[in-house]
Amino acid sequence: MILAVPALPLHATPWLPVLWTPSVQSTGEDLPPLVGLRTLLERSHEISGLAIAEPPAHSAVLRVLYAFTARVCGLDEDDDGSGMDWSERRLEILDSGRLPADGIAAYLDVWAHRLDLFGERPWMQDPRLSEQCDPARSAGVNKLVPTRPSGNNHSWFTHVQDGAPDPVPAGEAALSLLTWHYYGPSGRGSARTVGGKASANMKAGPLRGALSYHPVGSTLFETLLAGLLRPDPHVRRTQDRCMWEWDELPDPDAPPPPVLGPCSRLTAVSQHALLLVPNPNDEHVVADAFITWAYRDGRLPRNDPFLIWQTSQQGNAYPRPADSGRALWRDIDALLLHNPVGTAQAHRPEVFSHAQEISDVLDTPLAVRALGFEQDGQAKDRQFVAGLTPPVLGFAEESNPATTSAVGWLRRTGEMFGRRVEYAVRRACQLYANDPKSREAESWAERAAALYWPRAEDEFWSQFGALDRTGVLLVDAGLDRAVVRRKFLRIAEQAYTTVTDPVCHSQRGARAVAGARVELYGGNRRARA
Repeated sequence: MILAVPALPLHATPWLPVLWTPSVQSTGEDLPPLVGLRTLLERSHEISGLAIAEPPAHSAVLRVLYAFTARVCGLDEDDDGSGMDWSERRLEILDSGRLPADGIAAYLDVWAHRLDLFGERPWMQDPRLSEQCDPARSAGVNKLVPTRPSGNNHSWFTHVQDGAPDPVPAGEAALSLLTWHYYGPSGRGSARTVGGKASANMKAGPLRGALSYHPVGSTLFETLLAGLLRPDPHVRRTQDRCMWEWDELPDPDAPPPPVLGPCSRLTAVSQHALLLVPNPNDEHVVADAFITWAYRDGRLPRNDPFLIWQTSQQGNAYPRPADSGRALWRDIDALLLHNPVGTAQAHRPEVFSHAQEISDVLDTPLAVRALGFEQDGQAKDRQFVAGLTPPVLGFAEESNPATTSAVGWLRRTGEMFGRRVEYAVRRACQLYANDPKSREAESWAERAAALYWPRAEDEFWSQFGALDRTGVLLVDAGLDRAVVRRKFLRIAEQAYTTVTDPVCHSQRGARAVAGARVELYGGNRRARA
């Protein structure tokens, strides 16, 4: 059934949404909103970035594109025999202004047949599921698309009928396919029978619930080069295979294939197996899907290089989770500094050490994009998370050591007053209600947070942008700590006043508000603040 359907080659079929640079738009050319992989690579210097609306899909596509970029640039091995250092070769490509056309052509000549969405060996899928899974118990397209409800789940993002699902355009299905590979849940999927034994239990994807950080240039070309990882000297491209480059599909009953380099590390760490079922009457539409486990036993390493890794109280490393209520600036010192201050012992994403080389030679330093999905380990998908900083990598510790203490102090001070104002309004509510367990106290804290954090973010970026990048001002890069402290305090005071003002018109309320105000300045918690 599947073999009779056209293959839908993703290297040629437009499916990736892009934003074109202003200079290309000014030419009057009729620019397509969607492009295939070949056009994207060939014209990445004319594309400002991806226009993928869902952050987890954006994050997944970037990882795949990093692998393609490494391959077509010959940067998938540390030593290519030319005598040039890996960093020098990457900077030489940056100087050329575009990805090498001959490298793109050579790679696609070899692997284009593995980039078909449907067919005998569909891209990033396992065709064996058509026989190993019960066709009457497929997952369905509603389960495939993260923004659709399926089964008894609530309709958070879009409304569809589970009993009569709308078909999914092939491009959207390809993005959902990637999202599942990286962010898919644990729990039950389609039952898969291998070796006479059926099971349906899946493990969570490698990025499930995590927040991913990516260096961003003025063009997609710069972004892709900045996102490359330098391979270890022992890495060989013949062993460091992308998922679509495997000679044979892996045995689901055997341990997962070993991760042997940056390409497999980025594209071959999925715990899920999927198969898209096309509409037999329309090659551009997906009508059904199988979603199940990829490996019955064993687990692939979870050491993604685009995550902030921190340490639990038990000494275990875990990625900083996606939190829709946490602004990106609060992670900034963990992105710029080698050893940021804090009990979490955060380690900045591995890729930033490599990205710094690109940022240092650009007219405008690289920015940082955060992409993630606030989720639990199993079924609950709560909220997409996304953010974009101004150009910040010029302030990284390697480029400007004078900013080290300033950036860390600036972030900690902003967060300190955020904690204080939330605590202060809780305390005011408790005193007013004469109830230390008042449920209303949390509502007051949420309102104070909604008032404080956006203004604190504006103040943070204002002060951050004023830091000295020349190295002339050696003390805190010119940051006036006393002035900045007063500004954050003023924002906290205003948030406190706005939230508590409605109860100040009674004697009891005024006394409660006055008594709790001291918490803005440290109160009895001064030593801990």
